[in-house]
Amino acid sequence: MKILKFSLLALVLFTVSSCFDDRDDNIVLSSNVNDFVWKGMNFWYLYKDEIPDLANDRFSSNEEYGNYLNSFFSPEELFESLIFQRETVDRFSVIVDDYIALEQSFDGVSYSNGLQFSLYEFPENSSNVIGIIRMVLNDSEASAAGLQRGQIFNSVDGTLMNIDNYNELLNQQSYTLGFVDYNDNGTPETEDDFVASNGQSTSLTKVVYNENPVYISNILEVNGENVGYLMYNRFNNNYDSHLNNAFAEFQASNVQHLILDFRYNPGGSVNTASLLGSMITGQFTGQNFSKLIYNSDLQSQNSTYEFKDSFSGIGINQLNLSKVYVITSARTASASELVINSLKPYINVVVVGDETVGKSQASITVYDSPNFTAQNRNPNHTYALQPLVAQSINSLDEAVPSSGLVPDIEVVESALNLGTLGDVNEPLLAAALADIFGSSGRLAPSTQKPLLKPIKAEIDKDPFNDFMYLDHDHSPFK
Repeated sequence: MKILKFSLLALVLFTVSSCFDDRDDNIVLSSNVNDFVWKGMNFWYLYKDEIPDLANDRFSSNEEYGNYLNSFFSPEELFESLIFQRETVDRFSVIVDDYIALEQSFDGVSYSNGLQFSLYEFPENSSNVIGIIRMVLNDSEASAAGLQRGQIFNSVDGTLMNIDNYNELLNQQSYTLGFVDYNDNGTPETEDDFVASNGQSTSLTKVVYNENPVYISNILEVNGENVGYLMYNRFNNNYDSHLNNAFAEFQASNVQHLILDFRYNPGGSVNTASLLGSMITGQFTGQNFSKLIYNSDLQSQNSTYEFKDSFSGIGINQLNLSKVYVITSARTASASELVINSLKPYINVVVVGDETVGKSQASITVYDSPNFTAQNRNPNHTYALQPLVAQSINSLDEAVPSSGLVPDIEVVESALNLGTLGDVNEPLLAAALADIFGSSGRLAPSTQKPLLKPIKAEIDKDPFNDFMYLDHDHSPFK
């Protein structure tokens, strides 16, 4: 599945008949995707007041409305025309042509070999490309093959990767990676660095994979004290009990320090974010954790998420902490940022790592149905919208800046010195521990070799990663 921008070669012109009823009186089941796109955005879109074409009185007749819809080559083109400041404000709303894949993604189900990597031009300003593994998902094909974080590859099926072929090579269902060793030539510069084959290769196949977002949950004994370390990679409500179990272990070990690792966490369920905030604390039950503010027509739907002491009849394991450390990176977004922003009015949150994405809006899946829910969906297509519908703010009415959250302790992850996740010597975790125990003061930005030049590739990237979404049980329409 992929997000399409201009995928349909043609749209059959249609005649609008009785579809221009007032949306507040009668939301008609659309027989045309363009009609659905406009009605869904007119009803839900957070920034509808900024888009003249979404005004409730935009059209004076069915004919005018029909001509407007027919002027767009595809549903994707219409959708994009309704987005407010795509490059700066709304970077996240999407339209999909396969809501089944969208739903599976939210459930943590994907087609993957379990390998997550970053691609770089190497040497810089050349057409050559290398890949560096940043994470191997648990119980995956890559994990079974013994692959490790930090391994470097430069060929696929015996073909060296370059800027022109890496996309095709790595998007195959099955492939064989050829690995290399990195040699810095004994100098601090990168100009004379090189890679050389080490003769190792691994074959991988992408399969249906269910990801448990609780990637690492450990008790670290440092200076005679127990430190809880949790690497949490997505806010997935299907695994709320797994998250709660991790905190049961922290609670049983009487941890007095907690480090949350969100460096690769792109977000997810708002409700799960509030549960995590409740697990970290416990002394604020019933108080306002986060608020969602909708567009001007949906102000009655504005809602508050509170600190809780239970979910689904299960008691929350709470640590009652007054301070927490959170590891971030340029990949940290959405619900991860919400947790940081929502906890700050209550406890001391020390952010370690890099500046975050800067996304504080929540989205919802909008289907072509009488009330835009999954019930009674139009069977003639599988399009769905995932637009921004609400602004998230904390109890002080503060949103996450669009520029992202600035770390208190800046340590940018280096592709050439990744370390082992969960190990006390891994650079970002070490920086958090150093601040907790005062062993080496606050660390300055990395002074190691210059960072490699990354390629903004879409390989093995979940197109829905940056969503902060409302669970079906917590949406205004249920």
